[in-house]
Amino acid sequence: MTMIDQDPLAEPGVDAETTRRVPPIEDSEMHSAAVFTTYQRQTWEMSQIPWEDFRPDKVKPEYIVFAKGAIMGESNSVAATHGLLEEFRDDYDFSQFACIWGYQEIQHHLVFQTWLQMAGHAVSFNKIAVMREPYPPGVTKAASLATNIICEVLTNHMYKCVSRAVEEPVIAAIMRRASGDEARHAREFAYYTKRRLASHPEETQSVLETLYLYMGTTREMYRHPVSRFKGHLKELEGHETIDEVFRFFAEVDEGGKEWERCCEQLFTYFTDVTGHQLSKMSHVRRAISELADAS
Repeated sequence: MTMIDQDPLAEPGVDAETTRRVPPIEDSEMHSAAVFTTYQRQTWEMSQIPWEDFRPDKVKPEYIVFAKGAIMGESNSVAATHGLLEEFRDDYDFSQFACIWGYQEIQHHLVFQTWLQMAGHAVSFNKIAVMREPYPPGVTKAASLATNIICEVLTNHMYKCVSRAVEEPVIAAIMRRASGDEARHAREFAYYTKRRLASHPEETQSVLETLYLYMGTTREMYRHPVSRFKGHLKELEGHETIDEVFRFFAEVDEGGKEWERCCEQLFTYFTDVTGHQLSKMSHVRRAISELADAS
């Protein structure tokens, strides 16, 4: 099984006996229908989180900061869904996937909010509502999709790494669940990016430029694209944001091994969607230059 096809979720939410009764929808133009039925097998509900295992004595101050930052990052999904639906208003199939994706991201926000409440803290609605600010459309549609590949891969590895480091069992379980969701989301955004480039190859350069923009320099390590778009909001000055989440990731990622795996997976995805062999940033720069020379 390749990295792109692999599903890391170890705790399926629905048993096989139930899912066997659902006939697959076979429609080559409605990929989101297959995604939906697959997610029915692999998704989870908040009732499946082992809330009864919550250990207040294991909650550390840095976990509170992390949860608040995760809430702010995940609550951004409403604005992101809005932006995708606007930008892809002519693509019903992708729009349907965007709705499925948005629902799962909202669940991430709410499950962290629930944990934070159990730990005796909260994030005010006023701060969450600030994240509603809409996104501008991407340079190209393929570039918008590619940005989401990066977001999902980074978050998948971040949750995976941090879940191994925290001692409170419930927030660790939440992160394992969320990590599996993010991995599946990355796979589907990659599918739609590749499909877009098949019909709009002229957007390939913008996809490679997107990868270089977010991942091309060492100073951008352990940083999420949302930080670029929402980091300037005055209402969030002095408040926990997704930046704190990724700072914690950097602190617990021993030897940078998880970040390394994250970059390897991004190169694998972008090699597949663009057709350019990529395993380091110099390859990305070369591919951009070749496409620019050919245009």
